[in-house]
Amino acid sequence: MSLLGAFDYVIVGAGTAGCVLANRLSADPDVSVLLVEAGGRDGWIWIHIPVGYLYCIGNPRTDWCYRTEPDPGLNGRSILYARGKVLGGCSSINAMLYLRGQARDYDEWARLARDPSWSWANVLPVFKRSEDSHRGADALHGAGGEWRVERQRLSWEILDAFRAAMVQAGIPPTDDFNGGDNHGAGFFEVNQRRGVRWSASKGFLKPVLHRPNLTVVTDALVERVRLDGRRATGIELRRGGATEFAAARIETILAAGAIGSPQLLQLSGVGPGALLQSHGIAVAHDLPGVGENLQDHLQLRTAFKVQNVVTLNQRANSLWGKAMMGLEYALFRTGPLTMAPSQLGGFARSSAAHATPNVEFHVQPLSLDKFGDPLHPFPAFTASVCNLRPTSRGHVRLQSADPRAHPAIKPNYLSTAEDRRVAAESLRLARKVAAQPALARYRPSEFKPGPEFQSDDELAQAAGDVGTTIFHPVGTCKMGVADDRGAVVDARLRVIGMERLRVIDASIMPTITSGNTNSPTVMIAERGAELVRADRAARA
Repeated sequence: MSLLGAFDYVIVGAGTAGCVLANRLSADPDVSVLLVEAGGRDGWIWIHIPVGYLYCIGNPRTDWCYRTEPDPGLNGRSILYARGKVLGGCSSINAMLYLRGQARDYDEWARLARDPSWSWANVLPVFKRSEDSHRGADALHGAGGEWRVERQRLSWEILDAFRAAMVQAGIPPTDDFNGGDNHGAGFFEVNQRRGVRWSASKGFLKPVLHRPNLTVVTDALVERVRLDGRRATGIELRRGGATEFAAARIETILAAGAIGSPQLLQLSGVGPGALLQSHGIAVAHDLPGVGENLQDHLQLRTAFKVQNVVTLNQRANSLWGKAMMGLEYALFRTGPLTMAPSQLGGFARSSAAHATPNVEFHVQPLSLDKFGDPLHPFPAFTASVCNLRPTSRGHVRLQSADPRAHPAIKPNYLSTAEDRRVAAESLRLARKVAAQPALARYRPSEFKPGPEFQSDDELAQAAGDVGTTIFHPVGTCKMGVADDRGAVVDARLRVIGMERLRVIDASIMPTITSGNTNSPTVMIAERGAELVRADRAARA
């Protein structure tokens, strides 16, 4: 095994969190930083054209292409579980929606971690620091940061009508989902710059690649963290058919995401002891929470045929329509090629039992049977609804000691009575909106899941048929306190019971945020970098 080198900080994963960490830690010229990515560079054109997510998700060039275990909650189905495998990680292939969640999410983190620095009042300035909002700087938003946020550059009549229908159904209009209370109906803001995807690689990593104290290695699979007892000393990685060791003088930081970080801990001997022993892995630290507590937003895709209006179905199924869309994007960087997967959003309460919005609408002027299939030949729209705070919990567990083997991913969707009840309420809420006067002239006719599903049990069954991930896995290395057997990292994101080892990515969320999870991951990495630098200063 050859020596790649010795660095002060070794970061595993150049996704959203890894790019932020590399930027912030290498800002100190007195330390050296290594950033290691299993995927390649992000030069492919479809990464940058927003609608290119259609070509990136499920493509091994840019995606790990994980699949879940057959899930009883999905009526036995196994589904694609996309995770970015390229510089920028999921921010290079995701929906680009800029959403922070609700203030209550972070106040709950602070309570669970017994650390007020994770409260909404304390993380809001961290969100603002990295933000470059089209709104400019104000009490809730930042300007001049690396994380560009813009309005979408397109318009659809059917979406305007659906927003009006949401308002008629009791969901108030809003133009900002990011003030701590996201209740309302409005159009999503996106991480784009003038109609081009804005990833963490573009925002945080590429501007600092010139720094002499930052080394970036791509196409390198990290196989394990090397340990000396319970102290991390670096990583072993494989690239070009050879195994190399990169030493970490101060800390090793895992930023491989909610699937990769727990898998790597388990491969390194840190995790549930019985699981590791079953795969012949020596147990360095029996930490039962590693890989547990998996949470995700399950979206239920309701779809309606419409009349008297043009949707993307007609345009995309026409050669002339495709040509015009391409021309519009080439000339103006506007139109359907700038589309995020969802354009219109809504946050609502599925019932009066919830103090704050517990479901999120993602509305699209199109329909298809499943991701990757062609659009339907008739005009239609999709109104997906997801449960923002699921009570179901899943896991990520090794299936083999081979680092190349994918772990077993089992979300356990709809495995609680509460989640099944919210699923039924969500489908009824979508129908309520579709029945409002604002949509009457378009004569919406439900064909997914179908009007034949009416009772709670029938709707829960239908949810298993139409439900799919919205690609928000979190929680598998959850933040907590040492007396919580399920906790993996403490409030400073240090692996409990280990030295010189942290996890800084979406896996540390003790509970999932009430909205899309990418921008909260930026915030986590900002906070994590602060903690790393503060601890170094304290030691000095």
